[in-house]
Amino acid sequence: MRILLIEDEITLNRTLVEGLKEFGYQSDVAESLSDGEYYLDVRNYDLVLMDWMLPDGNGVDIIPKIRQSAPKTAIVVISAKDDKESEIQALQAGADDYIRKPFDFEVLIARLEARLRLGGSNIIEIGDLVINPEEEKITYKNKDVELKGKPFEVLTHLAKHRDQIVSKEQLLDAIWEEPELVTPNVIEVAINQIRQKMDKPLNIATIETVRRRGYRFCFPKKKA
Repeated sequence: MRILLIEDEITLNRTLVEGLKEFGYQSDVAESLSDGEYYLDVRNYDLVLMDWMLPDGNGVDIIPKIRQSAPKTAIVVISAKDDKESEIQALQAGADDYIRKPFDFEVLIARLEARLRLGGSNIIEIGDLVINPEEEKITYKNKDVELKGKPFEVLTHLAKHRDQIVSKEQLLDAIWEEPELVTPNVIEVAINQIRQKMDKPLNIATIETVRRRGYRFCFPKKKA
């Protein structure tokens, strides 16, 4: 499970990241709305945990955008605002929960886990192709496809953004924990494995190369 934390309090960020890691969650940290929107453009998150008041605006203002682009992502607002009107405003904007500061960390984790249990399925179904990110499983016409690791993650990311052209840099940032330590050719290797292990045996095309721009998910287009 991956969580995006949008919070400008450095000490609180450190505490949350360390605590979330202990419970098995991966997390990215953004200290402003603009940084948060950048992460949301390049990565998929199970949950966004955001502060209301940020240096460049209010976290509540981007909730409708998150809802539109990632309807299955849970959104939890944390805020020092303790009035009923603020809580109502956040929930009406599309937040799934509202937690007042200061909060007990164990209670926070329990509420996040409850929210994640209520979340919708992340399974991607496109025609006869079914991609299950949680189980790292692909089926085509009810038959299992052997594709694991980074190639699976690349395919999944492109499928989730199938209306977009995704650059190598965006794929690296979305999938690799330390993208600055790997070279862009790892994307080419992953794409080649998808085509060799999946597309060629099944006689389908899932990914097309858009010259000088990146890659796009193109299934269910048949191979020529």
